[in-house]
Order: sequence, then C-alpha cells, then structure tokens
Amino acid sequence: MALPSLNSAAACADFGKTVQPYISQLNDLPQQIYQSATDPQALKEIYLNTNPLISAFALSLFLAPIFLVASEINKNYSQVDRFWSILPTVYNLHYVAYAHAKGLPTQRLNSLAIISTIWSARLTFNYWRKGGYQIGSEDYRWEILRKYINPPLFFIFNVVFISLAQSILLFSVTMPAYILLLSSPLVPADSSDIFFSQLVLGAIFLAFTADQQQWDYQNAKSSYRTTAKVPPTTSFTARDLDRGFLTQGLWAYSRHPNFLAEQSVWVFLYAWSCYVTNSYYNWSGLGAVAYMILFQASTWFTELVTSGKYEEYKIYQQRVGKFVPSLLGGGVGDLNDEEGKERKEK
Repeated sequence: MALPSLNSAAACADFGKTVQPYISQLNDLPQQIYQSATDPQALKEIYLNTNPLISAFALSLFLAPIFLVASEINKNYSQVDRFWSILPTVYNLHYVAYAHAKGLPTQRLNSLAIISTIWSARLTFNYWRKGGYQIGSEDYRWEILRKYINPPLFFIFNVVFISLAQSILLFSVTMPAYILLLSSPLVPADSSDIFFSQLVLGAIFLAFTADQQQWDYQNAKSSYRTTAKVPPTTSFTARDLDRGFLTQGLWAYSRHPNFLAEQSVWVFLYAWSCYVTNSYYNWSGLGAVAYMILFQASTWFTELVTSGKYEEYKIYQQRVGKFVPSLLGGGVGDLNDEEGKERKEK
C-alpha cells in the first residue's frame, strides 16, 4: 500500500504513520526503475505503488549528482539556481497528479497547483530577465567563496551543500503538499482554502512588486552610469542613483522585501497543512525552517558584500529591518540628512 490508512485529520500529520513505514521503499526503487525502464506500464505501476513523498525525495537525490557533475565540468556552480524556480512546482504537481491517479479529491490540490505554477512563472521570469539562463552566468557569491576556500574543500562544499542539500531543500519546502494530499479524503475543501490561497498569492504579488522595483532601479542606475544623465522616464534622482542601492518603495521598509515574500510562500503553505490537520505544528515544517535558515545565511553574506561596496549601506541597515519592517522605525528617511551623517561618522 502506497498511502497510509488514516481515520482522522490529525493522523495525516503523524510522521510515524505517514512517512516512517515507507522509508524502506527507497532501497528498492532504483532497481525497480532500472528493470522497468523500457516498459511504460510497469513504470506507471511503480509510480502508483510508491509513496508519493518517497518518490519525490528519490527524485531530489537523483538530481544531486547531475548537478554536481554539471557544475564541476563547467566550473559553474549555479546549476541548482537554474532549477530553483522550477523544481518545487514539479514536486507540487507530482502530488496533484498522484492524487488524480488515485482518485482522491483534488480541489485543494488543484488550487495549490495553480498557485505554484504562478510562483514558478514569476520567479523564472525574473531569473531569466537578469540573465540567469545565459551561458556562463553564475551567482557572484560562488565566485567570491572560491577565492577563500581551497579547491578540495570547495569540492566537498559542492557535494554536500550546493548539489545535495539544496536539491533536497527544494523538495522539502513542498512536503506540506503531501499532508494536503493525505487529508483530502478526510477534510473537504472549504473557505479556509481560499484564505490560504490568497495568502500565498499575496506573498507572490509582494515578491513581484519588490523585484520589479529593484529591476527599475538597476536599469536606471545602469543608464545613469553609462550616460551620466538621469533617465527622463524614471522617478529616481541623481542622489538615489549615486547611492548605488534602492531605498524607495517596499525597500524603504524592508532591506529584502522580495526575500521576505519568498520565505512567506513556503511558511504559508506549511501553515495551510497545519490548519487542515488541526495541529499547531508538524514535521513538514522542517522544509520551511531550513529555507529560512538558508535565507538568513545567504542574506548575511550578500549584505557583507554590499556594505563593502556602498558606504551608506550600514546606515540603511541601522534604519531598516532586514526582512520584517521595524515597528519603531518610520522607514529609511534620507540617508544624506544630518542624522545619517552623524551615524556614518561614528
């Protein structure tokens, strides 16, 4: 049996009942797929007879060595980055497809599929327009790290974190979808699903707005540096563009509003699974927690680089919250005012 027999919503969040009994399926899955590689019907049976969480996890493990080999051959360590906006939706659609194949109620999961696809489309578009899919494109942070980590250690870092841990992370943030799948026969879709759908969509819209504001600023800054003239179509001043980083719009209240929104998407999905199962917490939240930990570390490193490039950035850090707007602050204000000068002198 690929799915557990459950009699309550709370049981859907029980790791001992919904995950632990199926872990052993990982051992036989590679051989089963290898032996049935040329038989579509047999592959379909394997798919249906394997717990969907286990098969999704197996895919994340399968992709890790591919990312590793591709990154080492090309000496480009943004291989996972290129799939960052795609893989979570692949996993979510997998749960939806599995539910359809098993004849389970899918109204809630269908909503998730639509929302996840919108999330992917937005993030993929933003990554594409910044040149992320161009040949040779790589996150600048990997290049900086390679300067401080010797090749043997960086290879280990690539194996453990870049290729493996990140691949598993992109699977883990979608684990609440498995709980939504399990609960579908026991908890009919209702207005709460509309509420959580709107929360996730709101986070996606917030991320889109923040990224668009950053895109407009960077384009204006690039034009200004090329022509020495403020573009006539922009609302930014020469002072704004000379500063080097955006402090207007959402960025006046959060130093990383796009990161805040991105993390919120997966926190809201996790909260959705908690609500459906009448629980305050469950094991599927480990993915969202790991995602937030990664963003904390990544943002710290990003700001370390940024504060070294722009002298006023430290003032910006004092006035504006990293993710969540400060309840005591009134926004960024004018970094060039007397208060800002005094802080910089200190």
